[in-house]
This record gives sequence, structure tokens and C-alpha cells, in this order.
Amino acid sequence: MTATTPGRTNSLVDVAGLRVGHHHELDDDATFGGGAATGCTVVLAPNGVTAAVDVRGGGPGTRETDLLDPSHSVRCVHAILLTAGSAYGLAAADGVMRWLEEHGHGIPMGTPGQVVPIVPGAVIFDLPVGDWCRRPTAEFGYHAADSASSNVLSGSVGAGVGARAGALKGGVGTASIVIEDGPARGVTVAALMVANPVGSVFDPSTGLPWGAAAENAAAFGLCRPEPDDLAAANELVAKATVLNTTIGVVATDAPLSKASCRRVAVAGHDGLARAIRPAHSPLDGDTIFALATGSRDIETPAGVPDAFAADLPILMAVCTAAADVVERAIVDAVLAATSVAGIPTYRDLFPSAFEPGGPDRYRS
Repeated sequence: MTATTPGRTNSLVDVAGLRVGHHHELDDDATFGGGAATGCTVVLAPNGVTAAVDVRGGGPGTRETDLLDPSHSVRCVHAILLTAGSAYGLAAADGVMRWLEEHGHGIPMGTPGQVVPIVPGAVIFDLPVGDWCRRPTAEFGYHAADSASSNVLSGSVGAGVGARAGALKGGVGTASIVIEDGPARGVTVAALMVANPVGSVFDPSTGLPWGAAAENAAAFGLCRPEPDDLAAANELVAKATVLNTTIGVVATDAPLSKASCRRVAVAGHDGLARAIRPAHSPLDGDTIFALATGSRDIETPAGVPDAFAADLPILMAVCTAAADVVERAIVDAVLAATSVAGIPTYRDLFPSAFEPGGPDRYRS
């Protein structure tokens, strides 16, 4: 089994060359049907990175995903938009494109400055949280791109402001892994996910998140919650009206082809299915983008007959790590979320699950 360790910041930006920006509007008195509770998140790769996508949900809302097919001509993207607001929210991509164009980033198409930035995107359905008519616009995308940095916030931010994870508050989460041995030694794999699924994110028999089962709950500062907490949470689940769709980005600094990126995106959905049950329902629009910056040099082993044979062990290690970081990022989204519009958080329902001295990011 390949050994791994969390990256320096345990976030998507541990993959060199990527930055993350959020922009949202959130009123303190937001409710179901009133006030602002919406936003978007941008993963910025202004110099261009190899990309692919895998769409598994039965109700996706996406933009520019066809061009990511490995057989199509465009080889790189300059940003990925993850947005609230259902199909309306795709308008935020126009603002991301405008920011990239102003800064000279995109596919050169003519004289200097004439570029076409490539900004694929995906949406979550969260319109009932807050005012239905307040959703991300091009200005949201512009501000998210302009704020992009190496400081990645989790929880009820950006595209995760109005997210709901089954009966609980959803949000944005992130995680990273550095592979410590084997042919992919030193490679970083990371994910950023917006958790807003139809399915449940915790085991109804234990109360622990599906992605933080007993063997690794301690890594999140969790222990098995008290029976009273579990009973109350299960009762709430039975009455909850859920929203839908989990979207995100998994990235690596390994030098992967567009076709290999597609396999990484496919593998990322394994992690989604571990952390959310059921996943990929007819009502979900589950979509994962995969990015490869190629900033990590990997030596080709001596005596390997061809490039494919040399790359295959690396791709297998990256795919394994991709599932792990997606799973962990979804747990991070749920644990880091704060209540919006009265939607309870995991901490609200399971206060007894948090070990004293656990991670600061999950403390009240």
C-alpha cells in the first residue's frame, strides 16, 4: 500500500500553480425564501493546466465540459468555476473570463492581448436557500477570481454558502496528500469539493461521517457521538427536504495527459461515493474536474519499454490518492460548515462527537 501524508496546508493549493477564490453574499437573516445566501468559488490556473471532467449525476448543470473530452482539441483550462444558483449561476463564468482576459491569460488567438480564456464550470442547486432571485452573476465570478490566493477557506463560503448535505449544512471542503513512496514519490494530489448532496453524509448507525469511519475518525478529531445525539439527528433526517449536487476539483502536480486526467476524475467519484450515500442519484448533478499542472518532474524508470508502461504506475497512485482526497474534502466541508438559514451543522447535531483538543478549524 502506498504511503501518504497530508500536504503542507492540507488544501488544493498544495498543488503548485493553483489558487482559490470565493465570493458570496450572505445576509444574517437569510431564510428559506428570503435574504441573500449565494456565492461562487473559482479555482484559478492562469497559465493553463491540462484538464478533464467526469459527470456522474443524473441532473448536471455544466459549462464547457464537452471540450474537455480527451479527443477534442483544447488541451488546457485557465480556471474552473464552481457555483451556486443552479443554471443561473453559470453566468459567473463570464466574470472569470473577463478577469483572465484583463490579465492576459487565455489561448492566444491573434495579436498580443487577444486571448480566449477557457473556464469550464458546474453548479449546485441551492435556490430555495435565501431569495430565489439572488444568485451569482458575472460580478461574482470576477470578484472570486480577483480574490484568488493560496489561503483556502472551508465551510459556508463561496459556492458552499447555501449548500445543504442531506439534513445538515453543507459547504466547501478541501484536502491534500503527498505520496511518499513508489514511482509517484513526491507527487501531490489535492481536492476542493462543494458538498450539497441528496444523500446522507453520516452513518445512521454511528453518527460518524461516512468519510471518517472509526478507523480514521481521530484524524478529524472525532469520536462516536452519544446515542441521544444520534437519535435526534436520525429523526431530523427523516423529515428533511434535501437539495442536490456535489461538485469539485481534484488536482495533481504530476505530468498527466488529458486522457489520464479523465481517469483521475473518474477515480475522484469513488471518494465521493464513500463520503455520500447514496451518490450519483437521478437528482444529483455530481461533477468532478481533474487538473494536472505537471510541475513535478518524475524520472522514467530504466528498462521500461514505452511511455505508457512508465506512466501507468504513476497514474494508478494518483487515482488512489484522488479518491482519498475527495472523500476527506467532503468531510472537511461538512465539519467546517456554519449554520445558514437555520440549517443545522454537524456540530449542532453531534456536539458529543468532537474530541477535546481536535482541529481548530472545527471548533465552535
